[in-house]
Amino acid sequence: MPRKLPALTGDNRAFWQGGENNELLIHRCSVCSRYFHPPSPVCPACNSFEVGPQAVSGKGQVASFTINHQPWTPELQEPFVIAIVELEEQTDLRFVSNIEGIPVTDVHIGMPVRVHFQQEDDVWLPLFVKD
Repeated sequence: MPRKLPALTGDNRAFWQGGENNELLIHRCSVCSRYFHPPSPVCPACNSFEVGPQAVSGKGQVASFTINHQPWTPELQEPFVIAIVELEEQTDLRFVSNIEGIPVTDVHIGMPVRVHFQQEDDVWLPLFVKD
């Protein structure tokens, strides 16, 4: 599937390149211990600057999803699942990704998933499969 790749910055580089070592790196505050995404130089919970990437399990569950049937470009393989995945490390630690490897009709809310990575150029995209 063709994807627009993110511009790498000092704040997000670990997230987008952690997959090279098979690690999902999520920013965490060393003051209040909260994980947060997207990465930022300041903790959104306590405003601390003591934040940085930390490896998480890469396991979670589908919190919500939609099935896209629109062929936005001729190369786009549809249908595909766009999901909000909640990671097991913390309630409300969520981000948007794709669910792959199973029929789109088998995806459901609460389905356990785990991360896998797809490399495109110098970016490792965190995608999810059924766990």
